[in-house]
Amino acid sequence: MKIKEQEALEQHKDLEQPADILCDVCMESIQRNYAVLSAHWGNGSKHQGEQYELHLCEACFFATVATLKREHRVKQMFNEDFNEAALEKFGLK
Repeated sequence: MKIKEQEALEQHKDLEQPADILCDVCMESIQRNYAVLSAHWGNGSKHQGEQYELHLCEACFFATVATLKREHRVKQMFNEDFNEAALEKFGLK
């Protein structure tokens, strides 16, 4: 039986296996459900030519969104048109 299993593996060795993607924050495996945070800084930026790409698991993604919400709140809280309730949908399309 082991010989048949070996032959079956040999026949299908050319099939592409999904890459094991790790969350760049917690290093957990995230093969199917993950977010990508990316940036490509262009002309005139202090970081011109730099490219970033971070893979995030669901927990780390929403922790990042929470941090961005807090930053948005701090920077906008004294604006007349600031709407605290709108932060619930911050970034959601």
